[in-house]
Amino acid sequence: MVYVLFSVLCSVSVSVILKLARRYAVDVPQIIVWNYPVAVFCTWLFLQPDWSFATISVAPVVSYGALALLLPGVFFALGASIRYAGIVRTEVAQRLSLFIALLAAFWLFGETAHTGKLVGIVVGIVGILCSIGWHKGKNQHGLNHRMWLFPVLVFFGYGIIDILFKQVAQHTEVPYTASMLFVFCGATVAGFAYLGYQVFISRKRFSMHAVFWGIALGGFNFANILFYMKAHRVLPENPSTVFTGMNVGVIALGALVGIFVFNEKVSFVNKIGVILAIVSVLIIAYS
Repeated sequence: MVYVLFSVLCSVSVSVILKLARRYAVDVPQIIVWNYPVAVFCTWLFLQPDWSFATISVAPVVSYGALALLLPGVFFALGASIRYAGIVRTEVAQRLSLFIALLAAFWLFGETAHTGKLVGIVVGIVGILCSIGWHKGKNQHGLNHRMWLFPVLVFFGYGIIDILFKQVAQHTEVPYTASMLFVFCGATVAGFAYLGYQVFISRKRFSMHAVFWGIALGGFNFANILFYMKAHRVLPENPSTVFTGMNVGVIALGALVGIFVFNEKVSFVNKIGVILAIVSVLIIAYS
């Protein structure tokens, strides 16, 4: 379980970096852009993907292209969600996006819809409704009309990304590590296109600080993936244990960090939502 713990720590560290970046006035979109070259380098170095030009010819390029655009786009929404809604709500929205992938597995990929998992999804949806907070409220930025918008984008965005990665994994002609490399390369190109537009067209200031923050972000983001994969390899007969430990751990640690480190204001209903989110993950994992 040590790999699960490391994965949880790295996942929450990503949110902490994005939160601190706002505090130190570092451009978050630029940080996110520089995260992807690091992901490409780490994938090549640590996963050593097996690929060739023949592999590319049978690759699901449409799914790759969609992921290359969605990954940085949803990451931008994640950064905005942490800014406006806080780490607590954002972690719940991100982790419970697995419901979209589960529903897709039932209705698009032909998996059996077990009653227990459906109950877990319902409990989780109630948890999201409680934790996000749909009213106009105040946070550290004052009156905020977007308290709920960005967590919802995170929820649906990461859910769609999970579905696309599942489609990519079904193409057994292409090793999954090679697919990850191609997707990260595409996300890097999309990110640099965005950065070029911002710097040369919109005349936005290029931030060298964002490069260093982006390297740190990319390192933690990739380490999260690497440790999660290692956890599944160490516990191949207990995928539910890894799944539960990861999702419950991130929601719980994210809540603790948000409340006690960053003093995020969380209502009683929000706390009930976090508890329901954890319960829903347990129901899904062990149903």
